[in-house]
Amino acid sequence: MFDEAIDEVLNYLEAQKERGVKYVQVSPETLKSLLAEPETERQKPGSARSSSRAMPRKSFDFAPSFDVSSLSARAPLPSGRIQKPGNINLYSGMDIEIKLGAPLTREEKLAKMEVLREEVLKCGKCTHLASSRRNVVFGTGDVDSPLLFIGEAPGADEDIEGEPFVGRAGQLLMKIIAAMGLSREKVFIANILKCRPDTPGQTSGNRPPTPQEMQICYPWLVKQIEIIQPRVIVALGATAVNALLAQTVPISRIRGKFQPFHGMQVMPTFHPSYLLRYANATVKRQVWEDMLQVMEFLGMEISEKQRGYFL
Repeated sequence: MFDEAIDEVLNYLEAQKERGVKYVQVSPETLKSLLAEPETERQKPGSARSSSRAMPRKSFDFAPSFDVSSLSARAPLPSGRIQKPGNINLYSGMDIEIKLGAPLTREEKLAKMEVLREEVLKCGKCTHLASSRRNVVFGTGDVDSPLLFIGEAPGADEDIEGEPFVGRAGQLLMKIIAAMGLSREKVFIANILKCRPDTPGQTSGNRPPTPQEMQICYPWLVKQIEIIQPRVIVALGATAVNALLAQTVPISRIRGKFQPFHGMQVMPTFHPSYLLRYANATVKRQVWEDMLQVMEFLGMEISEKQRGYFL
């Protein structure tokens, strides 16, 4: 259990760094728990090693912060922290079967999507999100597209507009899609969460959705996928990747590698917000190589100019 807990902490910190978060608050209770010796390593009272191996317990009257920026975006987890089958997974409840069924006509897709939209707009399952949101961000684009982009959750700009990816990160995503020879109208764009995560006590900024919030909202996305029936899903960022694949493997391990997904393929890649904060040619090229793989898989024509971007 101790190794699994460390895995979860490291995965969480990596996801926060990808969002541009530099510091996270750690409560005194959490620090005490981390400083406590794991049960599997404790010695019986009176043993020769028990006193020498015991971790000192300290009291804190403040909540110090941890520098997330010290984590390397491409660095592997420390030795002994490899994700193993059977580890406790916060996203395991999202492993829902997706049934694509027989191909639908465009008219059938549009009709089903409109019915679904009306249901989602009335959703109040997360009372704290329903009470704080301005708009439900359902998703937008072509229901016949073989390509679906999925992010984690709406931000402040998306909450105002009622459309996904309209802020700075969204503008960058549109540039990436345009470089692929596509447009916002030719793909479908959605999020794991349909409401902006509330930020009580804050006047600005966003927060990542919790696994519990995503588990409640995820069935809506499943229905969208079943209607659209895409061939490829581009998962933008660690949160979307972990939610879709029901896992907690760091994105740096699987970015750029197609993942089988209920008869479809998921391409994990970095979130556009990550590119905004760590804008260097190497990271840009990595994301573009992911898009080149998607284009090749879909049989799209790729020019030499496109192949040479960021080289």
